[in-house]
Amino acid sequence: MINKKVTILAIESSCDDTSAAVIQNKHILSNVIANQVIHQKYGGVVPELASRAHQQNIIPVVDQAIKQAKINKKDIDAVAFTKGPGLLGSLLVGVSFAKALGLALDVPIIDVNHMQAHILAHFIDDHINPSPKFPFLCLTVSGGHTQIVRVNDYLNFELLGETIDDAAGEAFDKSAKILGLPYPGGPLIDKYAKDGNKHAFAFGKPKVKGYDFSFSGLKTSILYSIQKNQKENPNFIKENLNDLCASIQHAIVSILMEKIAYASQSTNIKEIAIAGGVSANSSLRQSLKDLEIDSDIKTYIPPFSYCTDNAAMIAVTAYFKYLKNDFATQDTSPISRLAV
Repeated sequence: MINKKVTILAIESSCDDTSAAVIQNKHILSNVIANQVIHQKYGGVVPELASRAHQQNIIPVVDQAIKQAKINKKDIDAVAFTKGPGLLGSLLVGVSFAKALGLALDVPIIDVNHMQAHILAHFIDDHINPSPKFPFLCLTVSGGHTQIVRVNDYLNFELLGETIDDAAGEAFDKSAKILGLPYPGGPLIDKYAKDGNKHAFAFGKPKVKGYDFSFSGLKTSILYSIQKNQKENPNFIKENLNDLCASIQHAIVSILMEKIAYASQSTNIKEIAIAGGVSANSSLRQSLKDLEIDSDIKTYIPPFSYCTDNAAMIAVTAYFKYLKNDFATQDTSPISRLAV
């Protein structure tokens, strides 16, 4: 058992956000994120541009994280980084920097699974939000992943189900693109949905057995429905934008909630958490709260600051690995497709 305070510098560079954080045990001292706005004009993340932006951002972001934490580099006990999953070029920047910094400081390095980190963000000590009790189910939803994970311990994860095609976040963004909304469109659908009728339009729902998800058919149904209505009324989207957003959001969230409720019932696990970028969606958060009100299920919703990609979640995961002396070597390489 480690009695001293463990200080870890963590780096997250899996996609288009460059982030660095400093954690002391489970308490976050700093969490700095540099966003990449360059991708907006392309309607999605361009991998080559993302990796170049990471190269430009990583030194100032790490420097700011250390300064905001009010520590000295000699106080750092370990350097953590995202190993995967993610864009290989983006991951390479973070991994290479962390390995070099670990050598320079003569401290161990810790590789972290990005999806596990989203889940363990629930264990950051913010003195406000309670943490789930083991075992619990986590619905992990982002632009690239949609999963139901059984979490047995801090470092013991069991994947129960995942999307067989598109992720829920991708369904949000591509639906927004159909509506002519700029990237990233998911938050805009959430915004306009607040003033819409979620029952105004119905779309085809996929039928997938077990704990797995599918969103490609839903996207096709949304596309065909809008195209058909536009032929009859060229101003259809403009005149019905709020209702369309509300209906699309309701369709996606309903699929997510039906699956996690089914998983809870079949496993008899009453502790449910959500994680990932889409966990910031207001309808998903409210639906989870409603599930708790209507049943004996206990739910856990992360703070907005820990929903999207951030180094704080990498840091807290690294802390639990540090306690187990689970360190990486200088031979460690990033992996674009890494299971939870």
